[in-house]
Amino acid sequence: IVLPDDKVKKEFGEVKFIPTGNISPSKKRDMGAKHSSGDILAFIDADAFPKKDWLKNASKYFKDESVGAVGGPGITPYSDNFLQKAGGEVYSSLLGGGKFTYRYKPQKKIEVDDFPSMNLLVRKKVFEEIGGFKTNFWPGEDTILCLNITKKLGKKIIYAPDVVVYHHRRPLFISHLLQVYSYASHRGYFVKKYPQTSLRPIFFIPSLFDIGLIAGFILSFYNTILRNLYLLILILYFLMIIFTTLNIKNLKMKLYVILGIFLTHIVYGLG
Repeated sequence: IVLPDDKVKKEFGEVKFIPTGNISPSKKRDMGAKHSSGDILAFIDADAFPKKDWLKNASKYFKDESVGAVGGPGITPYSDNFLQKAGGEVYSSLLGGGKFTYRYKPQKKIEVDDFPSMNLLVRKKVFEEIGGFKTNFWPGEDTILCLNITKKLGKKIIYAPDVVVYHHRRPLFISHLLQVYSYASHRGYFVKKYPQTSLRPIFFIPSLFDIGLIAGFILSFYNTILRNLYLLILILYFLMIIFTTLNIKNLKMKLYVILGIFLTHIVYGLG
């Protein structure tokens, strides 16, 4: 089921097109779920496409009745351009994606309580029981859905590394950073509204980084020791970024990713 804003004249086999008008992604997905006939709802973004074994690999995890949803990595496609791939490298790096790098490249199977809907499969009965997405938030609609699945119903969400889609990235720098700011601002609101899965130390680190960056710069003018300490911390910080990019062989790509990680930290902290 494809949910475009406007009517599509051309037909594509068994693909069902349902024009929705200009509504939020969460409302589109709720509408698509109502028109679906299967037991599993497989959500994917308009800028993503699945591997051929996507549904087959996901289906085996639903044999466990305690599993309410399954998510998998959204890998940067080989066809993306240089700046898109650089954005993908930022997200998949340890300092760029933090503990969430598994969302951007295959890692070990784990249980999670929050996962993006660009690659998320949900039992239809679970989806209906919680009332669907039922929100106008975007981004962040998937956080609310996952919160209801895990906390309200007590169901598991499994991250499965073999349930793969390819997800086109926003190119560095402006488009990527606008996306980062949007993610951060919604997460900041969710810290107050939905603290169960959003009130976590990792989401505050970029803001603390920004405060330290500004405060350290100002104080360094008044005290030599503080200035030297500030410079030492900055050197160590960039050495850590360089270390996380050692796997990138292309020097130009490496430089873009180093700058991209630095700016991502600043912008997320501002959000």
